[in-house]
Amino acid sequence: MQKARQTTIVDIANQLGVSPSTVSRALHDHPSISAKTKRNVMVLAEKYSYQPNLLALSLLNKKTGIIGIVVPEITSYFFATVISGVQDMVSSAGYKLLICQSDESFEEEKKLLQDMALLRVDGVLISPTFRTNSFHHFEKLKKTGIPLVIFDRDCPGFEADRVVVDSYDGAYQAVEYLIKTGCQRIAHIAGPIAIPTFKQRLDGYLNAHYDNNIPIRSELIVYSNGFSSDDGVEAAAQLMARREKLDAIFAVNDGVAIGTAHVLRENGYRVPDDISLLGFDDESYAQYYYPPLSTVWQPVYELGMLSAKILLDRFANADQQRPYRYEVLKPELVIRDSSSALARPTSSSALPDQPGIPAVHPV
Repeated sequence: MQKARQTTIVDIANQLGVSPSTVSRALHDHPSISAKTKRNVMVLAEKYSYQPNLLALSLLNKKTGIIGIVVPEITSYFFATVISGVQDMVSSAGYKLLICQSDESFEEEKKLLQDMALLRVDGVLISPTFRTNSFHHFEKLKKTGIPLVIFDRDCPGFEADRVVVDSYDGAYQAVEYLIKTGCQRIAHIAGPIAIPTFKQRLDGYLNAHYDNNIPIRSELIVYSNGFSSDDGVEAAAQLMARREKLDAIFAVNDGVAIGTAHVLRENGYRVPDDISLLGFDDESYAQYYYPPLSTVWQPVYELGMLSAKILLDRFANADQQRPYRYEVLKPELVIRDSSSALARPTSSSALPDQPGIPAVHPV
């Protein structure tokens, strides 16, 4: 079936015996066009279901009204919430959002940025893959005049606007809390340390030990291949195979923590009676898991909104040379039932009804 031809401004102009520029101005309610002409133009536009050619308009205005966002995955609570924050910010400014998923593929990430450059999006927000080890494609995008904001996963040394969460501080809070509950042999299921975010979480784990005079045991650190519950099962199985005595596990994220909890049950351990468990992210399901998961909350929606706002600020000040912004948002510790409680201040053996130390966000 042959595709129906779309009505153009020229078609309307020919029917009315006026110039295409007159039709264009009438459609934009220009004061130089008479009320009668405007009415005649609107009647024909309605009759033929006229739609403006957005590509032609973008070439004319040098603006598409589209912002691209690239995330490693779309389905997770974390990135879905980031996208929600971005959407709320850019839609109120009149922009449309083009959402793309790299699926943790560096090659796909490069291709997506190339496609966005060809589409002439007005700007790009990106959380790099954990395989992104060079920034040539980011630099290439910048050279085309398309501003770029990097969020969540940092790219140290690359000059661009960046918005991240203080993963080091979140991990330090988590491990220090476990230490304060009496844990001495705390395992860490780490993420790929090639990504600064997960290297920071490992550093937080290590420095909490150093500062509390607890020896670092390399045999208590294993590395996850990813961030899902299945990855947690695999990493926790490695940890169990080492047959080390444990009293707590700090997982790189909530998905890995949930997989770890399954392996602990399979091996006869009770959480938190035998081993405390603490994750990172405060995914929406964390509070409904049994036992409810202690974790580190990140201001994810705010991360999306602030990243989008910085990009919109770039648009508003495109003719100015402004320094790049580097914004660091603070996480909060959320204590639930998967970790042992702090001892009462009045008795070293008693347990509190409600745990609490500074920086703990109770739920």
